Amino acid sequence: MGALLSVLGDVEVRCGAHRVPVGHARQRSVLGALAVDADRVVPVDALLDRVWGGRDPHRARSALRTYLSRLRQALASTGLTITRQGSGYLLATGTGEVDLRRFERLVGAARAEADPRSALALADEALALWRGEPLAGLDTPWAGAVRERLRLEHAAALADRTDWALACGRHHALLPELIARTAADPLDERAAGQLMLALHRGDRQAEALTHYERLRRRLAEDLGTDPSPALRELHRRILTADTADTADTDRADHADAFPVPRQLPPAPAHFTGRADELAALTAAVDVPRHQAAVTVIAGAGGMGKTSLALHWAHRNADRFPGGQLFVDLQGFSPTAAPVDPAAAVRGFLDALGVDQRSVPADPDARTALFRSLVADRRVLVVLDNARDSAQVAPLLPGTGSCAVLVTSRNRLPGLVATTGADYLALDVLTTPEALRALRDRLGARRIAAEPCAVAELAALCAGHPLALGIAAGRAATQPRLPLSALVAELRETRLDVLEGDELGAGLRTVFATSLRALAPGDVALFGLLALAPGPDIGLAAAAALHGNPGVRTALRRLEGAHLVTQHVPGRYRLHDLARLVGAEHATAHLPGDERRAALRRLDDHYLHSAFRADRLLNPYRPSTALDPPAPGGEPVEPADHAAAMRWFHAEHACLLAACARAEAEGGHATTWRYAWTTTTFHHRSGRVHDLHSTWSKALAAARQWGSADAVRVAHRLFGSACTFIGLHSEAVEHIARSLALAEGVGDRPDLANGHYALANARLRTADPREVAPALDSATRAAELCRDLGEDLWAANSELLVAQCLALLGDHDRARARGEAVLATHEAGARSHDIACAHDTLGHVAQLAGDHERAVAHYERAVAGYGSVDSRLDRADALERLGAVYRALGRSDQAVRTWRAALGVYRAQHLVADARRVRTLLGDQLVST
Repeated sequence: MGALLSVLGDVEVRCGAHRVPVGHARQRSVLGALAVDADRVVPVDALLDRVWGGRDPHRARSALRTYLSRLRQALASTGLTITRQGSGYLLATGTGEVDLRRFERLVGAARAEADPRSALALADEALALWRGEPLAGLDTPWAGAVRERLRLEHAAALADRTDWALACGRHHALLPELIARTAADPLDERAAGQLMLALHRGDRQAEALTHYERLRRRLAEDLGTDPSPALRELHRRILTADTADTADTDRADHADAFPVPRQLPPAPAHFTGRADELAALTAAVDVPRHQAAVTVIAGAGGMGKTSLALHWAHRNADRFPGGQLFVDLQGFSPTAAPVDPAAAVRGFLDALGVDQRSVPADPDARTALFRSLVADRRVLVVLDNARDSAQVAPLLPGTGSCAVLVTSRNRLPGLVATTGADYLALDVLTTPEALRALRDRLGARRIAAEPCAVAELAALCAGHPLALGIAAGRAATQPRLPLSALVAELRETRLDVLEGDELGAGLRTVFATSLRALAPGDVALFGLLALAPGPDIGLAAAAALHGNPGVRTALRRLEGAHLVTQHVPGRYRLHDLARLVGAEHATAHLPGDERRAALRRLDDHYLHSAFRADRLLNPYRPSTALDPPAPGGEPVEPADHAAAMRWFHAEHACLLAACARAEAEGGHATTWRYAWTTTTFHHRSGRVHDLHSTWSKALAAARQWGSADAVRVAHRLFGSACTFIGLHSEAVEHIARSLALAEGVGDRPDLANGHYALANARLRTADPREVAPALDSATRAAELCRDLGEDLWAANSELLVAQCLALLGDHDRARARGEAVLATHEAGARSHDIACAHDTLGHVAQLAGDHERAVAHYERAVAGYGSVDSRLDRADALERLGAVYRALGRSDQAVRTWRAALGVYRAQHLVADARRVRTLLGDQLVST
């Protein structure tokens, strides 16, 4: 044997009789924190918590690295090594050993011995390793929890040693120790029984009976209970002298009286990732408690809950020398009913060596007997696949010496509330974890041969452990099949491929068992949610889809069954594979009329909500007609401009998806209306590519719809969208087409809007030859608006006139026009319009060379755009402001301003704008 690392007292290392110096107290603390989990990786954060307990010194991580480096040097000659492993550190013992591990190994071996003399020798060797308080000098919550756990293990070992010593006839030598133990803990029934037996064998029967009577009264007065059945039986035998005079014949050997169950199924052959979850399980067990440490591992079917529990249980089996109990409660089995808790307890009693004739018929009595048997033992109980809290409660030990892992597809909130159980929600694997899982199953060579296919395979399985396992199993059993062929099959019929070849092993089967546990209405809602477009759904939209304003309760039940996730408050989403299963289930089981009505309500909810939000963003925009919403599809009513922007940001992806679904299903009017109601938001938020995409769909839909008005508006707004992404010729072409159609029907409002759009499109070309035509269009737009009595429209057109005049060198007239518009908008307190006026006046001043005035206007424009979240307008103003800062020699401000503009352009994928600003930044940095 090499070095012995001690933690059962002061932390130190010994090689033979020589003590190896390992530095000061803090270094020894670090070594002790690693030693408790020797040969296992300890995450860095956990190590910091163990040593400093939340009172981290300045630059704690740096200090930790220094201590570890010094420890490596000190341990160089001992065979103990410390290495960095992933996100943590590992203390490898090599040929050495930690005294804690030796203690646990010796005690375990003693408990497995049939001969009490051999067991006693092993126990004495184990107990001799204790030299004081474990981890002496380390004062953190973790160290306290470890000391409490080890105290219980030490006490259990001492009690077991007493049993073996009694079996070897050493009752006289034990009396002083037993008298002291019972005096220290008068209610310890095991110690009381040992003392009674020792007294009886020492011909002190009266004292034994007196001690029993004293304990009986104390239990009745303090706890209102009677002595345990085992102690009452010992009392009877002493009364009747029904005990042998020699230890050899009095008592069955320890192994027969206290068998150690090892019921864990085999550990999963392929286990990947879950480092945080494994650390959480360990942390939960490390906390000292008066009752059993219970952890609920909850997640959807196939998420790997059992694999996680078994992997942790096997890795930590040595922490539970009293044994490991396991039962599959069949809570969601497709072929069997859930296990009766009374039957599960009966199985535990069998494993603990209780004679069948002694098992009580009453379920409560069985539970009480089970709890009595494990009360003083370090036992791990794994309750797999639990249906609900009621099934679990009778199977929980009653003392803090035990730990329980419960896996379930339900959250078991009742169990968490009543027992204080820790709750661990299990979600899909991360992309790196999924790729590692495939590599572990298929081998590095096969993975390296088709990296693109492997990446797509992981993506199609969406991190779902069961899906990854089925796909990897298919690939492993067909080693000559290219992974690209499996990927192609998954693309076409994903659920069929992931159904597996064995009964109960497929994805559909797993989800079906979860659905069978739900009420029919909840199952229908799950299917509708799977059909809903978008990556998630808000509460109000879900109510419209379901046609029930009280949908929150049903969503809570689906969330409790891990079929949906509330990833942010009030918004719900389905895992990709759950969505596929749910959509398939809805198509098969929900009538077509019911599905169509639900989606119609959802469209009405989105469109009418978007219409109301749009009116808050731009109340002067021409309106459009919407049919009344279907009953149940009522919209939300944003309170103000800010609330409208928040609603659009939250629902944006869903609105785009709904628009795409409407286009795919031939809902031409609906497609057009989605484009119309999102136009202002898309422009204000800088989502010009989405603006272009939705109006491209809307133009095609309008042509199919057959509405001349819709076609005319679609040409104009599609052309405006082209303007913002630099498609200038297409912009002019479509806007001119819209103008021609408006001229043909004499639609003066559309003519005004068309001329405004055309002027803006020509200005954004940055071609000087386009300025004069732009001025003509802007002037015509302003005249038409005034003729229509729309002074606000006219004012906005006048801003375009002012820009054109400034570009043509007529700065005084440009400034006068702009200031008149600013006064009009300030009188109406319209924030966005005021910002537009300052923006224009800033541009006019910039062109006139009045840079200080330009800065004042641009800064107010930037602030105004920011107040209404008009991101693209703000970015354009920032770009121009940066140029003025540079002209004034304020280089630092110019760089900061351009970087802010660049961030918006990059976020919205405006390549040409981003390239232009990067050039400005590059020139500025070179010049400075």
